[in-house]
Amino acid sequence: MEVHVSAGLQRVTAGKGTEEKRTESKKKSEEKMAKFCVLLSVFLMLQVSRACDGSNEEDQLGSARQQSDDYYANAYGFTPETWNALYYPSSVPVTEYPGQYEGRTTLSSPTPISVNPFAKYFANSYTGEEVNPAEGRFAFGALGTNLINTGIFNNRFTPANTFRPFQNFGNRVPIIVNPNFNNPVSGFDDCTSPSGESGICVPGKVCSLFGGRPSGSCILGKVCCVNAITTCGGTVTLNNTFWQSPTTAVSAPSTCALTVRMNSKLAEQLKKPICQIRLDFVSFTIGRPTLGVCADTFTVGGSTSIVPTICGENTGQHMYVDVPSSAITPTDVQLIFNFAAGTATRAWNIKIAMLPCGASYLAPTDCLQYFTSATGRVRSFNWQDAAGGHQLNNQNYNICFRTELVSAQRATQMCVSVCTVTNGGDAFSITTTPSVTGAGVAAVPLAGANSAVGISISDGANPPVLTATCLYDFLVIAGSRDANGVENDRYCGSQLNPAIGTAAAPGAATSIQVCSPIRAFKMTYRTDGTELAIGAPFSPATPIGAIADNANTGFCLDFQER
Repeated sequence: MEVHVSAGLQRVTAGKGTEEKRTESKKKSEEKMAKFCVLLSVFLMLQVSRACDGSNEEDQLGSARQQSDDYYANAYGFTPETWNALYYPSSVPVTEYPGQYEGRTTLSSPTPISVNPFAKYFANSYTGEEVNPAEGRFAFGALGTNLINTGIFNNRFTPANTFRPFQNFGNRVPIIVNPNFNNPVSGFDDCTSPSGESGICVPGKVCSLFGGRPSGSCILGKVCCVNAITTCGGTVTLNNTFWQSPTTAVSAPSTCALTVRMNSKLAEQLKKPICQIRLDFVSFTIGRPTLGVCADTFTVGGSTSIVPTICGENTGQHMYVDVPSSAITPTDVQLIFNFAAGTATRAWNIKIAMLPCGASYLAPTDCLQYFTSATGRVRSFNWQDAAGGHQLNNQNYNICFRTELVSAQRATQMCVSVCTVTNGGDAFSITTTPSVTGAGVAAVPLAGANSAVGISISDGANPPVLTATCLYDFLVIAGSRDANGVENDRYCGSQLNPAIGTAAAPGAATSIQVCSPIRAFKMTYRTDGTELAIGAPFSPATPIGAIADNANTGFCLDFQER
């Protein structure tokens, strides 16, 4: 009996020993495999790094540090919040109407309405606007960039250590940005403060770091940050920034300038490259012109638009300024005031809005002004409801109007009429019309009283002598006609009227409404460089004579789409 028990114990002991050896061998194999996986991962990452960087790895690692957490810390004093980026909704775009002229957007034709609740999770989801690979290259946008490029790995190394293998890893992942995931730095959505001021939604600390003023609240605990600059010589990189005149009196003669910088590498512009700037003159008063010539001037430089020089009173006006895509060509646009010697009221508050490429609310190319409502008022720069000459020389720009829905249908025509004046101003005064005299024609004192169309009139003599009318200063409304079907394109004089009149009495003595069916709706305003008379010798630029202009004011028109 004892022999059998002893043999059994030996077999059990031997079995346990074998099992322990198998377990120990398995653990060693798993440890080796784990080490192999880690080494393989590091090896592959280093190979990717070398393949991307080539022989300039050391230089690129040095320059890439600016795109890492050091960039945020040094430039803005904060690290972007990672997780909130996934839940911050983008602003609602303006409704777009397809057309060959209206707006520069990828929406050139109506698209079927479809709802995909999972669309935001895919990088190739259609957003209705241009998706530019230059905006970023990590599928989760802000999340990936924040995790990889701004701290998870980079801060594990001391500043003295230039070897940071993960520093630019996020940019090497060959996946385009998903525009539905917003970076909390670059996704500054518009907001309006309780006082009506425009701002951007950011965390409170970020607003303070950018020098802004919290005014009102946004979702997710953010504030509506109103950013204002009250100095000359500054630089703007934030959307919806207000440039206000200095609190102290502006000296003269002097220059006060501001630079608007657009560069998609800037943290606050990472989300979308910029293609256009809109300037809103919340208030604008500088020295007024003399015979159309500005002593004080406001100019815009560095853009692809031809922006006229303006002066005087322009509160409530606006401009659209085209620039190359900031993802391709970083651009600095200069806003410049030049003040002449002498005393004058000089005060301004200009809202600077940066508009992203592909947005549905961009103005059409070469439109200095763009109106997006079915009714409104359009004025020439420095037009005032006051007696005196206010028209500016050397104006040459287009005024465009988006085709709106009227009674659930797209408007088919736009009508304009002179606005109502109450303080002695003149709602339409472009070029002083000449008197008509000549053989067999009694002198008619029409100077400054009637409308004019076309480019010249005859004095009725034999041979006739032509005098310029709407040749040097004019307003073009293509295809416009009155209620009786009388049509003309080019208007000037002291009344808005397409009537030709008679040889003895050209034009008409009253203004009437004119309508144009040509879409997209547009007007062109042009003035030459003088209000003085034009005489011989003539040139291609001044082919016929013109009388001196007398206190021209420009125009103020009410428009209505029908």
